[in-house]
Amino acid sequence: MNPMTTLEKNYAGQCVMCNEEGYLTQLDQWTQEIGAEIAAEEEIEMTEKHWEVISFLQEQCRKEVPLTIRRVGKSGVVSIKEFYQLFPNGPLKKASRIAGIPKPVSCI
Repeated sequence: MNPMTTLEKNYAGQCVMCNEEGYLTQLDQWTQEIGAEIAAEEEIEMTEKHWEVISFLQEQCRKEVPLTIRRVGKSGVVSIKEFYQLFPNGPLKKASRIAGIPKPVSCI
């Protein structure tokens, strides 16, 4: 598929635009309900701590700060170990997808 391909997906009763990897292409379409449905697809049960991480990632994205696992670990929101516990098997990819932000460049 062309990397610019966008698809319409339905989350929480809303039609949103996603790329072929399932990342929202427009952060302003994101709601917590949409994030919760994406989390369920990723088999993650969201807690208050998960939402704190999601909030941090969105804030960094809005500031156009490049995201890395190390930066998240130094944020004071969670340690790297906690980040892996909250979002196992690819924490930055999964958390970014749930947050409705583009996949970080640091993720393969």
